[in-house]
Amino acid sequence: MMTKFFKVAILIFLTTFNLQAQEEEADEKLSLTTGSIENQFEYIFQKSNNYQDYKVVKKNWLYILRNNTLDSVKRVENELLVSKNLSAEQEKKINELNAQLAESNNNLANVTEEKDSISFFGALINKPAYKGIMWGIVVVLVLILGLFVYRFKNANIITQEAKKSLSELEAEYEEHRRKALEREQKARRQLQDEINKQKLTKSK
Repeated sequence: MMTKFFKVAILIFLTTFNLQAQEEEADEKLSLTTGSIENQFEYIFQKSNNYQDYKVVKKNWLYILRNNTLDSVKRVENELLVSKNLSAEQEKKINELNAQLAESNNNLANVTEEKDSISFFGALINKPAYKGIMWGIVVVLVLILGLFVYRFKNANIITQEAKKSLSELEAEYEEHRRKALEREQKARRQLQDEINKQKLTKSK
């Protein structure tokens, strides 16, 4: 019977000690100098005296709470200002990065255009068009060359025929000249023979 009573007494003592420790721990968490504003208000609610439907609060607690509240508000305002300035700086950096990105994209587009294009008489022309123009020029030059070759061959044929005709004409002229010379010589001989005959006749 005594053992049972002793166990119950120990259990009650431990329970009471545990509750008291929890209350002390809770009281230690609540303070006017540390912790959040909510904890400071809770501290005043718990530590202040009751009078009918009112709470009797020490003046210096209210001053401390007011100062702590103002400090918290000022700290929040400073944090908001810092956050606002940081947001402005980040927005400025984002705008600068966007501008750099746009410039890089523009430069990349220009480089790509220059890579895919060729300068032709000061103007950039894409490679397929440039190839088409160059092949067109080559075809025109080949046609002009073919025309010149054709005309040269025709002129050469005409020249050869003219030379041949001239040679034939010169041969005919030489032949005619030779025959004319022979006729002239023959006529002179005949004339000389007649003169000789006349001389013989007169001398008889």
